[in-house]
Amino acid sequence: MLLCVDVGNSHITLGLYPDEPEDAAEVWPRPVRDLRMRTDPGMTADELDVAFRALLGDHAERVTGVAAAATVPSLLRELRLLLERRDHPTVIVGPGVRTGMPLLVDNPKEVGADRLMNTLAAHRLFGTACVTVDFGTCTNVDVVSAKGEFLGGALAPGIEISLDALATRTAALRPVELVRPRSVIGKNTVECLQSGVLYGFAGQVDGLVRRIIAELGAKAGPVTVVGTGGLAPLMAGVSDTITEFVPDLTLLGLRATYLRNARSTSVTSGSTNSAPDVSGRAAR
Repeated sequence: MLLCVDVGNSHITLGLYPDEPEDAAEVWPRPVRDLRMRTDPGMTADELDVAFRALLGDHAERVTGVAAAATVPSLLRELRLLLERRDHPTVIVGPGVRTGMPLLVDNPKEVGADRLMNTLAAHRLFGTACVTVDFGTCTNVDVVSAKGEFLGGALAPGIEISLDALATRTAALRPVELVRPRSVIGKNTVECLQSGVLYGFAGQVDGLVRRIIAELGAKAGPVTVVGTGGLAPLMAGVSDTITEFVPDLTLLGLRATYLRNARSTSVTSGSTNSAPDVSGRAAR
């Protein structure tokens, strides 16, 4: 089975998928297991190994390939060390890995692997121009054309870190549970905070998406707006522009990249294992 690993700033997400040839694989398969653990930048390769095995349980011995991406440099290094011990095919997303997605930005190497995987998966799923909105530590709004070209996007502080900063920098406010309040007009401090955060961020996202769609113009054709990330289920209910919700969008992008790369070499990733084409031109 294929293990997809997305190492984010706040959480590490694991998805276990059937390992199939690309011509036989479903575009949108459901993971056999979908697991999440807290990100600790100080973890070693050995600690990651123990944590992954504990989460996967009996499924750990059934893993035949791994696709991974990391936005935390210290954990990317340890992840490489861990996967170098494995005999099965491995793809670690980074400069040099083929994704089939041209990157039409000033510096392709600056684009985070999670952003690439989100847009790649969205385009494969819906076949249109897409705007992906990833509600994580950072709110990533990214754009892929109808031709499958990564066009860039917008980055904003994430919901949880904004709420934490508000509680830290104000004497009378405190962290609150992120749930939908009874009304936009809060009747107490907790509801006021919930309203301001949820509807405020929904307004931010909707404003960005509408400006992006206007900038793309009519020539872009239909545009699908896809929400993903830990808080996407909550935000999708208050956003006017998000039309689709795919919880494992990043993992699906990793799976697609693995199927494209791992058949050609036993191990792939940047300089030592296997990784995406970030040259700015169409990938091979």
